[in-house]
Amino acid sequence: MISKLSHATIWVQNQDRALTFYRDKLGFEVKTDVTMGDFRWLTVTPPGQDLELVLMTLPSEPSEMFDEETIGHLQGLMAKGALGAGVFGTDDCKKTYEELSANGVKFLQPPTERPYGIEAIMVDDSGNWFSLTQEGAPPSS
Repeated sequence: MISKLSHATIWVQNQDRALTFYRDKLGFEVKTDVTMGDFRWLTVTPPGQDLELVLMTLPSEPSEMFDEETIGHLQGLMAKGALGAGVFGTDDCKKTYEELSANGVKFLQPPTERPYGIEAIMVDDSGNWFSLTQEGAPPSS
Protein backbone atom coordinates (compact mmCIF):
# COMPACT_ATOMS: atom_id res chain seq x y z
CA MET A 1 0.00 0.00 0.00
CA ILE A 2 1.24 3.50 -0.80
CA SER A 3 1.88 5.44 2.41
CA LYS A 4 2.72 8.94 1.15
CA LEU A 5 3.91 11.14 -1.70
CA SER A 6 7.60 11.71 -1.04
CA HIS A 7 8.76 13.76 -4.08
CA ALA A 8 7.21 16.09 -6.67
CA THR A 9 9.02 17.47 -9.71
CA ILE A 10 9.34 21.13 -10.60
CA TRP A 11 10.80 21.69 -14.07
CA VAL A 12 13.52 24.34 -14.07
CA GLN A 13 15.68 25.97 -16.74
CA ASN A 14 18.89 25.81 -14.72
CA GLN A 15 19.44 23.84 -11.52
CA ASP A 16 22.06 26.19 -10.08
CA ARG A 17 19.79 29.24 -10.52
CA ALA A 18 16.81 27.29 -9.19
CA LEU A 19 18.84 26.22 -6.15
CA THR A 20 19.76 29.84 -5.44
CA PHE A 21 16.10 30.86 -5.77
CA TYR A 22 14.59 28.14 -3.57
CA ARG A 23 17.35 28.08 -0.96
CA ASP A 24 18.37 31.74 -0.73
CA LYS A 25 15.15 33.58 -1.60
CA LEU A 26 12.51 31.20 -0.22
CA GLY A 27 14.57 29.75 2.63
CA PHE A 28 14.16 26.10 1.63
CA GLU A 29 16.54 23.39 2.82
CA VAL A 30 18.59 21.26 0.44
CA LYS A 31 17.77 17.60 1.07
CA THR A 32 19.76 15.96 -1.74
CA ASP A 33 22.31 17.27 -4.23
CA VAL A 34 24.00 14.36 -5.97
CA THR A 35 25.58 14.18 -9.42
CA MET A 36 25.68 10.86 -11.27
CA GLY A 37 27.50 11.35 -14.56
CA ASP A 38 25.56 14.03 -16.46
CA PHE A 39 22.52 13.69 -14.18
CA ARG A 40 21.99 15.79 -11.06
CA TRP A 41 19.39 14.81 -8.44
CA LEU A 42 18.58 18.01 -6.56
CA THR A 43 15.80 18.22 -3.98
CA VAL A 44 14.68 20.98 -1.62
CA THR A 45 11.93 21.39 0.93
CA PRO A 46 10.48 24.06 3.17
CA PRO A 47 11.86 23.61 6.70
CA GLY A 48 10.02 20.88 8.58
CA GLN A 49 8.31 19.35 5.54
CA ASP A 50 8.79 15.74 4.40
CA LEU A 51 7.70 16.20 0.76
CA GLU A 52 10.80 16.93 -1.33
CA LEU A 53 10.62 19.10 -4.43
CA VAL A 54 12.83 17.77 -7.22
CA LEU A 55 14.37 20.66 -9.16
CA MET A 56 14.71 18.93 -12.52
CA THR A 57 16.13 20.43 -15.70
CA LEU A 58 14.02 19.70 -18.76
CA PRO A 59 15.69 17.08 -20.90
CA SER A 60 17.29 18.42 -24.07
CA GLU A 61 17.41 15.08 -25.87
CA PRO A 62 14.58 12.57 -26.49
CA SER A 63 14.44 9.60 -24.13
CA GLU A 64 12.12 6.75 -23.14
CA MET A 65 10.04 9.22 -21.11
CA PHE A 66 10.10 12.31 -23.38
CA ASP A 67 10.03 12.42 -27.14
CA GLU A 68 11.18 15.51 -29.03
CA GLU A 69 7.63 16.86 -29.42
CA THR A 70 6.91 16.58 -25.67
CA ILE A 71 10.17 18.31 -24.80
CA GLY A 72 9.23 21.15 -27.16
CA HIS A 73 5.77 21.48 -25.61
CA LEU A 74 7.19 21.59 -22.07
CA GLN A 75 9.83 24.15 -23.08
CA GLY A 76 7.11 26.28 -24.67
CA LEU A 77 4.86 26.13 -21.61
CA MET A 78 7.79 27.02 -19.35
CA ALA A 79 8.81 29.94 -21.60
CA LYS A 80 5.22 31.28 -21.44
CA GLY A 81 5.12 30.97 -17.66
CA ALA A 82 2.14 28.65 -18.05
CA LEU A 83 3.19 25.95 -15.56
CA GLY A 84 1.51 26.41 -12.20
CA ALA A 85 3.42 24.18 -9.84
CA GLY A 86 1.34 24.24 -6.67
CA VAL A 87 0.36 26.01 -3.47
CA PHE A 88 2.68 27.02 -0.65
CA GLY A 89 0.92 27.52 2.67
CA THR A 90 1.68 30.33 5.09
CA ASP A 91 0.23 31.49 8.39
CA ASP A 92 0.49 35.17 7.35
CA CYS A 93 0.30 35.81 3.60
CA LYS A 94 0.82 39.57 3.82
CA LYS A 95 3.91 39.28 6.04
CA THR A 96 5.40 36.46 3.92
CA TYR A 97 4.70 38.50 0.77
CA GLU A 98 6.64 41.44 2.23
CA GLU A 99 9.55 39.22 3.32
CA LEU A 100 9.81 37.40 -0.01
CA SER A 101 9.43 40.62 -2.00
CA ALA A 102 12.34 42.06 0.00
CA ASN A 103 14.34 38.92 -0.96
CA GLY A 104 13.73 39.66 -4.65
CA VAL A 105 10.88 37.21 -5.28
CA LYS A 106 8.64 38.36 -8.14
CA PHE A 107 4.89 38.34 -7.54
CA LEU A 108 2.23 38.31 -10.25
CA GLN A 109 -0.47 39.20 -7.71
CA PRO A 110 -0.21 40.80 -4.27
CA PRO A 111 -2.08 39.33 -1.29
CA THR A 112 -5.76 39.31 -2.18
CA GLU A 113 -8.72 38.23 -0.08
CA ARG A 114 -10.46 35.17 -1.49
CA PRO A 115 -13.33 33.04 -0.16
CA TYR A 116 -10.77 30.43 0.96
CA GLY A 117 -8.30 32.86 2.57
CA ILE A 118 -5.63 35.31 1.44
CA GLU A 119 -3.62 34.48 -1.67
CA ALA A 120 -0.65 35.98 -3.52
CA ILE A 121 0.81 34.57 -6.73
CA MET A 122 4.59 34.33 -7.06
CA VAL A 123 6.85 33.10 -9.83
CA ASP A 124 10.21 31.33 -9.64
CA ASP A 125 13.26 32.02 -11.80
CA SER A 126 12.09 29.47 -14.41
CA GLY A 127 8.62 30.96 -14.86
CA ASN A 128 6.72 28.45 -12.68
CA TRP A 129 4.03 30.16 -10.66
CA PHE A 130 2.82 29.25 -7.19
CA SER A 131 -0.07 30.30 -5.04
CA LEU A 132 1.05 31.55 -1.61
CA THR A 133 -2.03 30.96 0.52
CA GLN A 134 -3.12 31.69 4.05
CA GLU A 135 -6.10 29.37 4.49
CA GLY A 136 -9.30 30.32 6.25
CA ALA A 137 -11.62 33.25 6.18
CA PRO A 138 -9.77 36.51 5.58
CA PRO A 139 -9.45 38.45 8.83
CA SER A 140 -11.71 41.45 9.12
CA SER A 141 -9.77 44.69 9.29
